[in-house]
Amino acid sequence: MHRHSRAVTLTATVLVGTLFAAGCSSSSGGKKSEEGGAAASAGKATTPRMTVAMVTHASPGDTFWDLIRKGAQAAAAKDNIKLVYSSDPSAGNQANLVQNAIDQKVDGIALTAAKPDAMKKVVAKAKAAGIPVVGFNSGVDQWKELGMLEYFGQDENIAGQAFGERLNQLGAKHALCVIQEQGQVALEARCAGLEKGFKGKTDTIYVNGTDMPSVKSTITAKLKQDSSIDQVVTLGAPIALTAVQSVSDAGSKAKVATFDLNKELVKAVQDGKVEFAVDQQPYLQGYLAVDALWLYKTNGNVSGGGTAPVLTGPAFVTKDNVDAVAEFAAKGTR
Repeated sequence: MHRHSRAVTLTATVLVGTLFAAGCSSSSGGKKSEEGGAAASAGKATTPRMTVAMVTHASPGDTFWDLIRKGAQAAAAKDNIKLVYSSDPSAGNQANLVQNAIDQKVDGIALTAAKPDAMKKVVAKAKAAGIPVVGFNSGVDQWKELGMLEYFGQDENIAGQAFGERLNQLGAKHALCVIQEQGQVALEARCAGLEKGFKGKTDTIYVNGTDMPSVKSTITAKLKQDSSIDQVVTLGAPIALTAVQSVSDAGSKAKVATFDLNKELVKAVQDGKVEFAVDQQPYLQGYLAVDALWLYKTNGNVSGGGTAPVLTGPAFVTKDNVDAVAEFAAKGTR
């Protein structure tokens, strides 16, 4: 937990020195790349124009990544950066997108390492080409090994443990952890942390997060099969909203809680359909990842000293504080 406290302090330090800007809305999808749109800025840098590539493992239609991208666009607008965003859920294709950025001789690369092994060679190639690489969102345990400069995100194992401890307080006894992408290190770490922090029984199932009817039927079948499950734990807001339907269809008394937010999930917490959510602040991850490359290129600054990740979560959103969060969710920044 010492690592957690230190990294949270580092996060606060970064935020004090960072000028936040409001970003424009965006949409993300697989296998596409384009320059980030203009965003309103509180103070635009006059430093030379930079080009930063952001490469993620986003699946088409996943609104979580809209927040990542919006934060990145806000930082790019402030820092006089041309932002080139691209994404692909396939690890091999994602590595190819990073290689494309290297070939284009960009000034910096921000990437997610959901499948770290697939990123090893291209990160090494970027370093050899003199292009700094920062990680965010996925790969908190692998970013230093991969040779990245900095990392911004959530320690998923710690977040999972905190999630489990909250379930203990709520009196849950049997949790079902639903993973929407097998082998994705951040998701696997969440369920592993949950099992460590939760005193009750934990089962894990895998679903296809890009096929919601399948997600719904798989969770429903599991709940019908085992009526002792009293808690469904999902790892993404769309999965949580689908799980609420599954609970109803199965005639189960299980409660639903989740990692990650979107506007609809915030309303579900307000309505009591979802108990709570863990927010890793994706807007902040996108913002800090891009801003960090500008700071490094301009001043030689390295957040966390290059040895510790800068944590953006976990922040728990419950019925007690959800109304305050809703204001920012409506703006697309939480």
